[in-house]
Amino acid sequence: MEYLSKERYNEISAELHRLINVDYPRIKDDLVEARAQGDLSENAGYRAARRAQGKAISRIKYLQKVLQYSRVIDTGALPRDKVCLLSRVEFTNLSTGALMSFTVVSPHEMDLQAGKISLNSPIGRALMGHAEGDVVRVEAPSGAFDLRIESIRIEE
Repeated sequence: MEYLSKERYNEISAELHRLINVDYPRIKDDLVEARAQGDLSENAGYRAARRAQGKAISRIKYLQKVLQYSRVIDTGALPRDKVCLLSRVEFTNLSTGALMSFTVVSPHEMDLQAGKISLNSPIGRALMGHAEGDVVRVEAPSGAFDLRIESIRIEE
């Protein structure tokens, strides 16, 4: 079971809708056109259309499975005093003194450039369930370090 924000759930639904209703019919048309050109064994357009069809089908099946096994998180039911999914956490790296801020999200939403870390990442895993003021130990591939949680708020 995966938990997604309403925003991410809607993004995945929109991508799936676009693939099924826009991209896949276009790919089918490309296949029909490429078949009409004759010998399929030496038809690069046909091979390209078949590859595009395979990629589209694979992506459609993947997104359908993600939505099938996902639930939208009710932000009103999330605890405000402990780090959980959709928590915006500000913390200090005690070894460098750097102040950082990230939102803890599901792996399907992870985007470091947007300030979103996966709950399965070393930092996300270490922060989960802790409160403001707690010092947590992060066991990362680059080595262990400590973080102090400065603030927690829920991303709506």
